[in-house]
Amino acid sequence: MTRGCAMQASGVAGAVPEITTVRLRLRAPRLDDFDAYAEIAGACFGGPVDRDAAWDDFCRMTAIWMLRGHGLWSVERQAEVLGFVQIGMAPGVPGPDLGCIFTAEAEGQGFAQEAAEAARAHAFAVLGLPCLVSCIAPDDFRARRLAERLGARPETGTPGGVLVYRHPVPEVSV
Repeated sequence: MTRGCAMQASGVAGAVPEITTVRLRLRAPRLDDFDAYAEIAGACFGGPVDRDAAWDDFCRMTAIWMLRGHGLWSVERQAEVLGFVQIGMAPGVPGPDLGCIFTAEAEGQGFAQEAAEAARAHAFAVLGLPCLVSCIAPDDFRARRLAERLGARPETGTPGGVLVYRHPVPEVSV
């Protein structure tokens, strides 16, 4: 990468808000995060995903920052990428979508919930989104339990074989 390209990329990445929680840092994705993304995507997206398909998804989730003002964060702890959390928006989805994927080593430690809570709080408090959903494959029981722990409830009549969990909108105090 040339110096000019690196400076341009750094400027774009600098527009992505960084969020810090008790144990985690949510930050702009970097090129060197892709290997972790590809590995996780292969295990999480309903079957084998080749690197080309993972790259396409990684680029789309990163580029949505420019199109919608939200997108994919890399989630790290002590400079180690544990996974990714995103607020996305795709055609046919009934609202901005909160989703996350994590490495097998990071599962079961509350990292996904901590990252999802931080992203959701940002979505409502900073972005002012009127709603948030999580679109989940029916057989993804871990994601379903996470959505329920976050207070989201499944909707009826969901499209395309996915379950749509709607997150509660925080009450605004006056």
